[in-house]
Amino acid sequence: MQVIDAMHKITSHIRNPSKFSKASKLALQLIEAGSVKPGTVSHFFAILEAAMSSPGACNEPSVRADYQALFNAAQGVTECFNQQQKKQFDIWVLHAVVANDLFTDDSFVFSKAVGKIKDAISALPITTVDDDNDEAAALAAVESKSGTTHNNTDDNAQAAASNSLPDDSTHAAASNSREESSDPFGLDGLLEHKSNKSEKAREKTVAALNRKADEDESKRFLKSQREALLKCLEIAARRYRIPWTQTAIDIFAKHAYDNMNRFTMQQRDAITKLWNSIKEQQIRRKQGKSVSGKLDVNAFEYLQEKYSHEKISIRHAVGGGGERRATQWLG
Repeated sequence: MQVIDAMHKITSHIRNPSKFSKASKLALQLIEAGSVKPGTVSHFFAILEAAMSSPGACNEPSVRADYQALFNAAQGVTECFNQQQKKQFDIWVLHAVVANDLFTDDSFVFSKAVGKIKDAISALPITTVDDDNDEAAALAAVESKSGTTHNNTDDNAQAAASNSLPDDSTHAAASNSREESSDPFGLDGLLEHKSNKSEKAREKTVAALNRKADEDESKRFLKSQREALLKCLEIAARRYRIPWTQTAIDIFAKHAYDNMNRFTMQQRDAITKLWNSIKEQQIRRKQGKSVSGKLDVNAFEYLQEKYSHEKISIRHAVGGGGERRATQWLG
């Protein structure tokens, strides 16, 4: 109980940048003490979620090292996470560990981080028309300042479906009433047949809701992963003025450009503009001309600014046990 209370206290403080350093060290102590177990993992995950409530905060110079220390250590307890938590944690690692490695002055660490990001890009699925449409809708929602209602769509849909489903207690009461009657007209068989049909319809509805929930969840994770990788590309591009980073960034950006079909439309536009500006820098270097080291990241800035307004918590998407299922409606 003391461990859980401690986790709750850390959660309440760790989202505050001025208290992050101290709170993260306390979280590290819990990991080192072996306090993160199946019985406490949900409370520990809440600490990580609070720490990443604003993903951009983890890249601030004053807390980069603390974020890296916390999330590197947390990788040792991921066996306690459920599937959804592991997926979310992997995205947070891109923000808190890999992206921060791009700020290093060590060329080996920088190149290693670039390699990890390239592998992650290669593992992305090909973008679909639906992905592009979803992106356009999301950005339009942010523009119109109505994006906050989007996150409640699934909950409202499930609640509406739940309200529309028959109540098991009603069936049970009706069944008991029929058993107590003499049923002189032989209607029991008909009523039971109707109940069976209703139950089958109910199961189909629940199955459909579960499929929709799984699809939406997969889309959300994929969207977050693309955004994290795009942020890494932007951070790397901003370091292009440093000569020893240029070759790695050239290769990194070319890889992203060659795999543009794994990103959404606006992201593809940002990658194209970045790659074109890199080619200009390369031409100037070959001609012996001076280079500014500044790349075109305006499109990245636009997207990151829009992404920052989307606050989505993993707990909005999954049930108490981490499994986003609708089986509880089966009674």
